[in-house]
Amino acid sequence: MASATTPLLADDRRPPIGSRDRLSDSEDEALRGQSASTHSGRSLYLRLREILLFVWALFATAGILILAVWVSHNQQTSSGKTSGKRNLVFMVSDGMGPASLSLTRSFRQHVDGLEYGDTLTLDKHFWGSSRTRSSSSLVTDSAAGATAFSCGKKSYNGAIATLPDHTPCGTVLEAAKRAGYMTGLVVTTDITDATPACFSSHVGYRLEEGSIALQQIGQGALNRTVDLMFGGGRCHFLPQGAPGSCREDDIDVVKIAKEEFGWNYINNRAAFDEFWEGKKEVPLPMMGLFADHDIPFELDRRNMNDIYPSLSEMAKTALRTLEKATEGSDKGFFLMIEGSRIDHAGHGNDPAAQVREVLEYDKTVAAVLEFLDESAADGVMVATSDHETGGLSVAKQLHADYPQYLWYPAVLANASSSSEFLAVKLLRHLADESISATDMASLPSDTLAPLKKYINDELVVKGLGIVDATSEEITTVMLYPELSQYAFAQMISNRAQIGWSTHGHSAVDVNIYSSGGPGTEAIRGNVENTQIGEFLQSYLSVDTDEVTRILREDKESKARQQLAAQEGGQHIAETDHWVVHESQVGLAAGSPA
Repeated sequence: MASATTPLLADDRRPPIGSRDRLSDSEDEALRGQSASTHSGRSLYLRLREILLFVWALFATAGILILAVWVSHNQQTSSGKTSGKRNLVFMVSDGMGPASLSLTRSFRQHVDGLEYGDTLTLDKHFWGSSRTRSSSSLVTDSAAGATAFSCGKKSYNGAIATLPDHTPCGTVLEAAKRAGYMTGLVVTTDITDATPACFSSHVGYRLEEGSIALQQIGQGALNRTVDLMFGGGRCHFLPQGAPGSCREDDIDVVKIAKEEFGWNYINNRAAFDEFWEGKKEVPLPMMGLFADHDIPFELDRRNMNDIYPSLSEMAKTALRTLEKATEGSDKGFFLMIEGSRIDHAGHGNDPAAQVREVLEYDKTVAAVLEFLDESAADGVMVATSDHETGGLSVAKQLHADYPQYLWYPAVLANASSSSEFLAVKLLRHLADESISATDMASLPSDTLAPLKKYINDELVVKGLGIVDATSEEITTVMLYPELSQYAFAQMISNRAQIGWSTHGHSAVDVNIYSSGGPGTEAIRGNVENTQIGEFLQSYLSVDTDEVTRILREDKESKARQQLAAQEGGQHIAETDHWVVHESQVGLAAGSPA
């Protein structure tokens, strides 16, 4: 029997205290996998378990990283649109370097009373930078720069979609047209100038604008590749002798364009407004040439708005037109838009003209981005410069004293005309007054005094907004009127304390801007200008190699024909000479003694 002191529910089978301690240790060892009986099996199990957990953790981490990258990429590049159609807008700010943005941003903040943190549209879409050298020089020109964009290849300064071996290279615009895209060019300089020419023609040197014009309307191996052209340069399309023509032959390019290639043609603001204001749709192909040469600087154009459309107006009309034209197509369009005259303001060292050009370009960028955002089709905007012009510095040391840390945007705000406009106005005044620039130094004082007053009051004060011009400055303008553009520009640059290192181009890297989209990571960071050209082709999935093949075969065929014609002509000439010679001999032999 159990003892009286033994609890009623006590288990008589409980082991002794020491035994229990040993059991507890044994159980603990078993739980830890250290029991002699289970050690080997438990150890293998735990090792396998640890390996599986590690592998799982590794894959989970990798999956999370991949998901994070995908989400980030998708947020950055996806428009959320389902259409397979693609539109590509490539924008060129000719001659605009990084300093131009700093200059214009601060100018805008001053004029509009904005906070220092207020930025341009371009600033919000900064993407990277581009190196600009050509195959022939560390300092490129617009032709080689645009060839890098259009063909994705380096070439020599002056080359229009032509490589260093003088063979043509197919362009993204030409390849896009062959692939079924609609195409367009919008510029504020001559439509035959280097940048638009490099997308739509092929010549050895950029000054062959007569040939460029013919190729642009469709004369060539590829026939017509452009559907819409807006800009200046009307003189290259009119026959020699016609008002405003600058051709050296009697070819009427406008007539050929209409009759042989079906172009519609407009040449004034009134005709443009029919389409700009939405009164009617733009019939394609459409060629709108609104100036004999360049469309005036925006600083001057705004005072002639009834004569010339702006860059943003032409761009908006082109976007709307090309979108309408591709409504029923599974292909979109390729449009090149150039803020052409930023470059010209840089060549002239005119900061007042340049800031207005950059502002209008920035306005156009905003319009393009708005269009892409509202369009049902996917689209990408890429914007960059071919080079920087002028070696612009947003500061200038005027004296030997320690430099001041400032510049004055108010000086630029006071200008109502460009230095170019004022120089032309001066030359016209001299012509009207029958004053010869060559005889200026010998003119009597009674003639010079009114001229000095005209220069100061009408040009400097009213045009530049400068009221403290020195006698030396006015005299320089008067004595060298052909160089007055530079003199006017220097007057305003000095007072604004803006510096320039050249009237040509510089080798500084230029900025890249983008809306973002599929593949645009390829032009992130610092890239070669040719990589931008490669991206344009890749985004549209077009084959420029095939275009190049067609162009080269055509060139070789023409070269053979030309050689055959030359050889045939030489043979005929030699034969004619022989016949004449024999007849002369015969006459001599048969003539009376």
